[in-house]
Amino acid sequence: MLKEKVSGLLNEQVNKEFYSAYLYLDMSDYYIEKGLNGFGNWFKVQAQEEMDHAMLFIQYLQNNGEKVTLSEIKAPDVDFTGHDIPLNESLKHEQFVTESIHNIYDEAFAIKDYRTIQFLDWFVKEQGEEEKNAEDLILKYKLFGSDPKGLYMLDTELAARVYAPPTLVLD
Repeated sequence: MLKEKVSGLLNEQVNKEFYSAYLYLDMSDYYIEKGLNGFGNWFKVQAQEEMDHAMLFIQYLQNNGEKVTLSEIKAPDVDFTGHDIPLNESLKHEQFVTESIHNIYDEAFAIKDYRTIQFLDWFVKEQGEEEKNAEDLILKYKLFGSDPKGLYMLDTELAARVYAPPTLVLD
């Protein structure tokens, strides 16, 4: 059984992961409306990943005999006024999620909850990859986004992204 504070933080993380999916679906919709279907696809895949992350937190809570408490997911409130805004917002959001996971990790470490630490190790690594992906996409957009041919090629590249479920094994 998990300590109450860790269980509460893990439940909060479920909501944050589902909100991330909402946010990325909103970004996907923005790009599709603008005719950038590759960018839309990239963020749709991101949304799928975030939903799976939420499900992993839920499964971990259930595997540890904890009640899962689902809370309201607020609607995204970012105003996209340019093609670079969702990219920059996604990086800020990933940094927020990283900080949240680190906070859970810190709490688990403080009470020597090694099982939760082991579970969170995958997410710590994953967040490093998420931030790097967001930074790389911002860089590519800065390099190629102002040129119509470059933007077309980048959009085509992003259209090729496919969803791959996480390979985290829960016990």
